[in-house]
Amino acid sequence: MKSTLAPSHTTRLIVVVAYDGCQSLDITGPWEVFCKANTFFERHRAQPGKAAYRLVLASPMGGSVTTNSGLEIANTQALASLRGSIDTILVVGGNEQAMEQPPQTQILIPWLKRKAPHVRRMGSVCTGAFALAATGLLNGRRATTHWVACERMAAMHPKVLIQPDAIYVADPPFYTSAGITAGIDLTLALVEADLGQATALDVARDLVLFLRRSGGQSQFSTGLKAQKQASHRFQDLLVWMMDHPRADLSLQALAERVSMSERNFSRVFKQETNMTPAKFVEALRVESAKAHIEQTQWRFERVAQQAGFGSVDSLQRSMQRHASVTPEQYRQRFA
Repeated sequence: MKSTLAPSHTTRLIVVVAYDGCQSLDITGPWEVFCKANTFFERHRAQPGKAAYRLVLASPMGGSVTTNSGLEIANTQALASLRGSIDTILVVGGNEQAMEQPPQTQILIPWLKRKAPHVRRMGSVCTGAFALAATGLLNGRRATTHWVACERMAAMHPKVLIQPDAIYVADPPFYTSAGITAGIDLTLALVEADLGQATALDVARDLVLFLRRSGGQSQFSTGLKAQKQASHRFQDLLVWMMDHPRADLSLQALAERVSMSERNFSRVFKQETNMTPAKFVEALRVESAKAHIEQTQWRFERVAQQAGFGSVDSLQRSMQRHASVTPEQYRQRFA
């Protein structure tokens, strides 16, 4: 990906917006990525003192903010005091209740509305998406947040097209990420778009991020989510299915394994996991295939076989349905 900064560039102002009750890692994760990007940008371009970004930590009223872990962060700038052209605004996440209380609702939301037409990008980390959604700016657009909060966000903001399974979602000029550390993935993607792949990879290596995830990857495991909701008998079955994606996972075989009729098994399985057996099996096998693609150089025929798919065509169709990418595209991004 080519850099969008010319050799003689203007340093871009990044405003990270915090508030009482926010998540500290939502601040420090993206902050470190942008700072490291400055370091490697100078090295690559041999322009000492030419920073790609200038970072400002702001809050609705300025001064100190106390995070949801009790960590106090001092000397934030008041939103009203910010001057100059802002390139990117990034609203961090935290306690959902904090997002709905003054001064967030009385100061932050109107400020975001005023600034939106004048910034190149506006984004959020985790539940910071609630602030963007409250402005109405995300109506009709794709967005994500922490998977725990997706249902609540969909109920509160039905016009927002929630993508509950995404690490982050880009619907320019708006960029939203999933929970907490996913903000690092989003920030790396922004750095790559601005400064190029080489700089983003250097940042990832320096921060010991072994795998740079992207928006096509899942923010949670289908199996783990289902296990949380299922009864003890079905939890054991789900664990076995996760460990044996190549096994016979037909409705008949699964029903026999727990000594139930196919009809009753299908009904109870959907009741306990919110998925039909067929959809769960497909999602499970897609996750297995993704892992093989990320971690091996196997031909796709072998990937399909090891993940339990009957053919490469079946693998391709399933990955398109679940991740909107082909196996080839997934390998190019994540291998």
